[in-house]
Amino acid sequence: MSDAPFLPRPPEPNRICGPAPVRALFLRRPQQVLRLFYTEEWRRLAGPLCQHLARTRRPYREVSPEEMTRVAGTRHHGGICAVAVARFAEPLPGHALPPKLPAAPLLPVLDGIGNPHNLGAIARSAAFFGAKALLLSGDPRQADLSDAAFRTAEGGLEHLEVLRARDLPTLLKGMRGRFLTVAAVAAGGAPPEAIPRDRPIALVLGNEEQGLPPPTLEACEARLTLPGSGLVESLNVAAAAAVLFHALGAVPRTPA
Repeated sequence: MSDAPFLPRPPEPNRICGPAPVRALFLRRPQQVLRLFYTEEWRRLAGPLCQHLARTRRPYREVSPEEMTRVAGTRHHGGICAVAVARFAEPLPGHALPPKLPAAPLLPVLDGIGNPHNLGAIARSAAFFGAKALLLSGDPRQADLSDAAFRTAEGGLEHLEVLRARDLPTLLKGMRGRFLTVAAVAAGGAPPEAIPRDRPIALVLGNEEQGLPPPTLEACEARLTLPGSGLVESLNVAAAAAVLFHALGAVPRTPA
């Protein structure tokens, strides 16, 4: 029997599919692209990307739509797929955010959102409205970055620093002063216009079925509810996030 130490298997690379996600990947972290596959319809888009890969001695290939489905692992590949070094949320070493976190008016915080498509859709909206980072909780239900999340984010995840907290309630309490911590709840919270804008907002979004856990709610300084007609209880969390990002004025204002 070998005495060699057991080495864990490295994570599988991400398969990032679709024109917008692939463009964003090459823009933000081209050095992490391992391979590129594309169908004939995307030959023109792939040209400059292939030139980069040729310079770095990485393979690329034009394939049929049927082979692309096998390569991408999904029929929703958009005709182009880049295989890249696996990326996950960066675990925070302690109970504080990095002091050099990019400045932005909004920090979305996800606690217990397990659907990777919701994570990706929220990331897409967050990047669209000017966020620079995304914070995930340590809840085991919380989805991490994945092929599905990258595809749904349409490139948004490449523009966000994605962090993961071990103890979200403790972290939220420590963020007070630097951020206004606001819990999004289905009912009983203040309307968006009542939320102060005197500092950046950390908007905490929770699981659709169960909402935010009590410790997370108690750690937030304010609660926010999006008013609706009352005909349905609430919006899908990704749809609600997009509306709230806009309602909270997340887009940085251009100086006059």
